[in-house]
Amino acid sequence: MSAVYWLDPDSPEFPPLQAALTEPNGLLAVGGDLGPERLLAAYRRGIFPWYEDPQPILWWSPDPRAVLFPANVHISRSLRKMRRRGELSVTFDKAFRRVIRGCATLDLSRSGTWITSDMLNAYIRMHELGWAHSVEVWRDQELVGGLYGMCIGRVFFGESMFSRVSNASKVGLATLCEWLDSQGVELIDCQVGNPHLYSMGAEDITRREFSRLLDALVNSDPAIRGRWALE
Repeated sequence: MSAVYWLDPDSPEFPPLQAALTEPNGLLAVGGDLGPERLLAAYRRGIFPWYEDPQPILWWSPDPRAVLFPANVHISRSLRKMRRRGELSVTFDKAFRRVIRGCATLDLSRSGTWITSDMLNAYIRMHELGWAHSVEVWRDQELVGGLYGMCIGRVFFGESMFSRVSNASKVGLATLCEWLDSQGVELIDCQVGNPHLYSMGAEDITRREFSRLLDALVNSDPAIRGRWALE
């Protein structure tokens, strides 16, 4: 395996994306920290942290990259019917800590979680600073699903989602896509695709194309400022 770049603890700089490994796909760098400065520097270049204890922090830029254009979200007939029934309701930024912990707990029940305590605290801090946001899906007063991610410029960087009842995360994602489109956000980064995301319109693009889109969108005036509120 090729050598992996170790980050300078005193600098938020990352190596060129072309230095990412092909196996494992997209591993770019190791080390550093999860402070706001480094996280913002990473996301602006399409780099994200993903690791498990006791590993060091691993930074990734996979090729291809899964993305979803909010304007092109596919909402199936059955999902439309489910939303019309009104059994589930959606809010934004009402329970960030509960959502990220829900994602971590679901992962842990499967095969261990990549949402370590350091990751959890880092994204809670980004939420407090106005960069990270949550989508909550409720059945009456019970949180049954949700997702969270970062929004920079006109890009939403999705991190993780969970469902405790069938299709709860799909309801949340569909609502998020419609709202982001109405607010001028043009791209959702899905990182790595899966059947759930592809069924809703996600597609794979090259790292080069993803970087081109980021260059045009992350440095735009923020589409949405402050805490989110679903009208």
